[in-house]
Amino acid sequence: MKAAPTAKHAKKSRMTKAFEKALIARPDSKFVLRLYVAGATERSRQAVLRARQVCEAELKGNFELQVIDVYQQPILARDGQIVATPTLVREFPRPVRRLIGNLSNTVGLFVGLDLGSRGKTGS
Repeated sequence: MKAAPTAKHAKKSRMTKAFEKALIARPDSKFVLRLYVAGATERSRQAVLRARQVCEAELKGNFELQVIDVYQQPILARDGQIVATPTLVREFPRPVRRLIGNLSNTVGLFVGLDLGSRGKTGS
C-alpha cells in the first residue's frame, strides 16, 4: 500500500507545477544570454560584437545579454561551469543551452542555442 504524500511534499509538487506552468505561459519573456570571455583580447571583442549583432538583428530587443570576463569574475565562471571561452549560454527560457567557441556562424548559433533559426547564413 502506498503512503499518502505529506503536506510538505504536496505543496512542493504544486509549487513546482505552478512554476513550470508559469514558464510555459510567458511566451513574450526575454531571452537571457550570458557571454563568457577571457580578457580584452581581439577574440573576446569579436565574440561580444557578433553576439550583440545577432541578438539585435534576430531577437529584436527581446533579449538580455550579460558579458562576463572570466578573469574579472572567476566565481561566475566557476558557478557557470565554464571550461573554455568564448562561451555563449542561453539561461532562459529553459533548458539551458551552451555554445562554445566561434560565434561567426549564425545558423550554428541559432541551432546550438535553439533560438529559432530563420534560415540565415553566417557572414
